[in-house]
Amino acid sequence: MTNLATQTIAKNIGSQLSAVIIAVPAMNRVCDLRREHTNEVLSFLAKRPVHTVVMASFIQDNGLESELNRGKFFGYRSEEGDLEGVALIGHSTLVEARTEEALKALAFTARSAATPIHLIMSGGDVATSFWNYLYGTAKEPSMVCTELLFEVGYPFPVSGMEYDLRPARVEELDVVANAQAEVCEMEQGISPLDRDREGFLRRTLRRIEQKRVFVVFDGDELVFKADVIAETGSVAYLEGIYVGPAFRGKGTASKCLSGVCLELLSRVQNVCLLSNVEFKAAHRSFLRAGMRNTDACTTLFV
Repeated sequence: MTNLATQTIAKNIGSQLSAVIIAVPAMNRVCDLRREHTNEVLSFLAKRPVHTVVMASFIQDNGLESELNRGKFFGYRSEEGDLEGVALIGHSTLVEARTEEALKALAFTARSAATPIHLIMSGGDVATSFWNYLYGTAKEPSMVCTELLFEVGYPFPVSGMEYDLRPARVEELDVVANAQAEVCEMEQGISPLDRDREGFLRRTLRRIEQKRVFVVFDGDELVFKADVIAETGSVAYLEGIYVGPAFRGKGTASKCLSGVCLELLSRVQNVCLLSNVEFKAAHRSFLRAGMRNTDACTTLFV
């Protein structure tokens, strides 16, 4: 190799290294979020209550520092010390960043996450930017899921409800868990019962004990199920909308979902859920239940 070629390569490498150094955010502004920051963090998240309901609910249910969060909360502060970003970095990595520097710094923090990251989720295309800061071109997502955000609040049209909608009971754990596992497998391609049976059953049982799983049964047969994954003083977030095979295509989902929304709206201002952009039949059901599509987001699976 000629000296000129060597010099050219060295120059190119030096330029690349300089670019990396310039691109590194102000990591000294990243902070661990602890119990004493609870009110400050909740106030920050409350500015976009629908988009941050899961993080806010985790904090209210478990606290900022808890193994139940399956990760750790970090913040990013401005020069003045105000929060510009909050992220739960862990199994489900959730991000609310108000500036690009906050997003970048929180992504850099995730490079050394103590809990393996399974998915990254945020509003709009923020998750994609977070992924690019975290992995660059070194890693591609195993799956990219675009989801539509559906919301409902008062006033909304209530469908006729002839079903006995109620909270699930502890003795119904296996039936509820199997239905939820079916929903997860349809969305992610793998059943959580196969991946982490004990942990999945434990989390499902906790939601049942919190009375956050709504069900309709016809005898011993599960007709409908919906899980309140997160709830704050103003927003409830639903997942795991399930209808038994014998009851599909009959308007069951929209009527039962409308009943769930009516129940939840007695204590919150807004009910929301996310649904894969491909599930158009489900979307029609959500619209018939009185919900409306207000936004979209991207979820990236590692």
